[in-house]
Amino acid sequence: MSTATTSDTPQAAEQPAAPGAEECLLRPGNTNCGGCGMSVGLTLFGRVLAEEELACQMAIPACCGIVTAGGFPTTSYNVPVVATTFGSAPAYATGMARVRSLNEEGHQVVCWAGDGGTYDIGIATLSAAAERNEELIYVCYDNEIYGNTGGQRSSATPAGARTTTTPSGKAESKKNIMEIMAAHAIPYAATLSIAHPEDFARKVRTALGTRGTKFLLLHSPCPTGWKSEPGESVDLVRVAVASGLFPLYEVWEGATYRLNLEPDGTDPAEYYRRQRRFGADDLDLEEARVACERRIDRIRTLARQFPAAD
Repeated sequence: MSTATTSDTPQAAEQPAAPGAEECLLRPGNTNCGGCGMSVGLTLFGRVLAEEELACQMAIPACCGIVTAGGFPTTSYNVPVVATTFGSAPAYATGMARVRSLNEEGHQVVCWAGDGGTYDIGIATLSAAAERNEELIYVCYDNEIYGNTGGQRSSATPAGARTTTTPSGKAESKKNIMEIMAAHAIPYAATLSIAHPEDFARKVRTALGTRGTKFLLLHSPCPTGWKSEPGESVDLVRVAVASGLFPLYEVWEGATYRLNLEPDGTDPAEYYRRQRRFGADDLDLEEARVACERRIDRIRTLARQFPAAD
């Protein structure tokens, strides 16, 4: 736990107070939509910080995550937040982390960004930070659209999904950002599920205890953009994991793999059926089933060939 620095010299600065167990990262009364996966993710992330008695500072680019703060001078965040330009959150976070190191402060530096600022507009600065192995945790809450600007397609949008810019369904497949980050050989990368809070917490703790760049990919339902029921967001993620659409796995140093949960045979059609962004004529369900199996088989194979130490 960080402790305040005391000194008679004017240069001495007090470190950020760690949040207590009764406090939270995301305060009540925020502007987020009902059923927002990002909101649940912030809550789960904040609980781990509180349990570990750690403070953090956040760099958030243009996305729903920065609208969450609300109007100045009040904020829904319980920690210091820097609002960055769309493509530069990792660059800002790099500076914040370097200052933290110079001041020997104990808080974490966290990038919290959507898929638009990660897969697309922000990938250059994210790649640069990963190549330098900067001391930060990067969390991408992936709602598979540009949710803050009306729901346009991003490279995270899955094939067949209707958005304002793909009204007949997206033709291209979703970009595999996890393997892109693994190719940087960063110390740790993992996928997170709001339907599996214990696994979520364990992975956040692993990231907190690992030096260098850590990348966490959070599957984040957006009822507004997905045309789904707000009360079903957590269960949608559960179905995605159970069917193999969103595998839960970890990668260390770009080479060591672990599959955290085997799919149970749930039909991915259930996932698609519960979102009105997918039309019946926009999907090849048999191809979707095959793609799920291929995805899981690949991770199984990598985990066998390059197993993680228990």
